[in-house]
Amino acid sequence: MSTAAREHKPQAAPVIREARREDWERIAELTVTAYVSGGFLSSGDDYIAQLADVGPRATQATVLVAEVEDDPGAPVVAASVSITEAGQFLAEVSRPGEMEFRMLAVHPDFQGRGIARRLVRHILAMAEARPDIEAVTLCSLKAMTDAHELYRSEGFVEVPERDFHIEEIGASFPFFIRTLR
Repeated sequence: MSTAAREHKPQAAPVIREARREDWERIAELTVTAYVSGGFLSSGDDYIAQLADVGPRATQATVLVAEVEDDPGAPVVAASVSITEAGQFLAEVSRPGEMEFRMLAVHPDFQGRGIARRLVRHILAMAEARPDIEAVTLCSLKAMTDAHELYRSEGFVEVPERDFHIEEIGASFPFFIRTLR
């Protein structure tokens, strides 16, 4: 289907589900592609290896995918996100009672369709369904300003004193939180 035809075709809502083993290669590809093509990382950046290594996060955390029908009857994984909690694998900024999400990525072919927003809302609904979770947190690359706007529009606020710092490389990542109760 041509890009022009796809742009005018009504888009069905993505199906959000937990990732399966057969999704891992696609998750790796779409995540690396989103970060590199978006200009956030270069292909030689050390973090690329972590983005591409889906197995550990899919087996030790929760990885969700958003699946869309690109052509009728041909579902494709268009986006993914990893979810964890304080003290668990992948957790960097969450504290007890907080759910954290990381590595939210939408393949460039599917950006602009509201898929990231649906994933964020799905995460918020998951958190709200759990009485032990009081907030959802994340940190982000400074350059991801479109993502920051999405987070703010969904009720997240920045808390600079909780920014994530990596001293070895002198980097700081903005921290966002959405309180649920």
